[in-house]
Amino acid sequence: MRTRMMQALRNACDRAGWISVQGGVPPAWLGYRWVPVESVSQYFARHGGAPRAGRYETVHPAAAADNPLPCNIAAREDLPGDRGWWGFSFRDVPARTSGETFIATLPDCRVVWYREPARGNDFYPAIVTADGRGLDVRELRFRPRHAEVLRRSPAPARRRTATWIVERVYHNHSHWLTAHLPKLLLLRERGGLEDVLLPRERTPAIDGSLRVVGLDPSAFDTFDPARPLLVDELTLVGTDRFRPELLRLAARASRASGSQAPWRRVFISRSLAARRRLVEEDAIWRLFERDGFERVHMEALGSDQQVSLMRETAILAAPHGAGLTNMLFCQPGIHVIEIADLTFPNPNFYALASALGHHYWLAAGEGVGEGHPLDRDLRVEADTVRDVLDRVRERTGAPCGRFAS
Repeated sequence: MRTRMMQALRNACDRAGWISVQGGVPPAWLGYRWVPVESVSQYFARHGGAPRAGRYETVHPAAAADNPLPCNIAAREDLPGDRGWWGFSFRDVPARTSGETFIATLPDCRVVWYREPARGNDFYPAIVTADGRGLDVRELRFRPRHAEVLRRSPAPARRRTATWIVERVYHNHSHWLTAHLPKLLLLRERGGLEDVLLPRERTPAIDGSLRVVGLDPSAFDTFDPARPLLVDELTLVGTDRFRPELLRLAARASRASGSQAPWRRVFISRSLAARRRLVEEDAIWRLFERDGFERVHMEALGSDQQVSLMRETAILAAPHGAGLTNMLFCQPGIHVIEIADLTFPNPNFYALASALGHHYWLAAGEGVGEGHPLDRDLRVEADTVRDVLDRVRERTGAPCGRFAS
């Protein structure tokens, strides 16, 4: 009885809190326990275009793709349809709609973040507007933990102007290259780098990637990791991770295109990784070795070396992992072979290869062991790899068929 009464009381408090905030009570007065969430476009629509609400510009409108099927897949229905965590599936990639690219400037915003040690020290940022709404942007959302941080943190640092590009798990190599670096290159094209804030805690790979596209890491201001941020005029860049117009900026900036045709065949090994290793890699590697591939460990190469290698790569093969993101620096039209766990299908590298104009081949494997699918090792049958390599050999240099709707 007591438990039911306590739960009823909590529910009543929740309802009262939401009603109060919806009625105009600032969420800060209630410890940010009830923060309405809206998209950036909804924010501007709610303000009816009032100048004091800020500015919103669409750089690239939403657009439906016309991507080829994987080169060794005959029909779209043969691809996994499970959207899982990603919000889209392998089957969606041929006609996936890319979200718009926008640049918005809003007044009096509060930026807050926290790290989650239990999740690999992942970084979770959020933005609260002047009227107490949390902005819902891809990988940048207000969560209950942000309310705790705002209640307990010291007074926020204050800036007159700032440009925010940082998303969740920015320290992940793949997320950095596909979600963050393109934003910086877009801003550079538009002369908007001056107010960009970067995290103080950056990996050598992040700084290395900045240098290979001609950006100086030391030229950027950083934010204090111990204090939230209050910005009088905050600029926010919203992008889709698989937008061709943005991804190809990195290839051009790193001088990935050139007069010399690529010739190398590269197999990226994950044998040094802590997770998602390829089971019996040496046996699988021998199949690639016979086809003239060289085996590399990306973590053993500096950023310049990785980019130089990718410029010369004609066929790139790897088990699913961040190393495949380096196809970003390859010349357009190379062949990409992904060994993927189709029991937990992640279509990101298929979408990335398609956006970059590469030919994508899918070698279906399966996860091995216990635990979360993202932590399991990967097994692939030798016959599966052999079949893909045979077909790549037949098709190398020839365009793959396009998906017909």
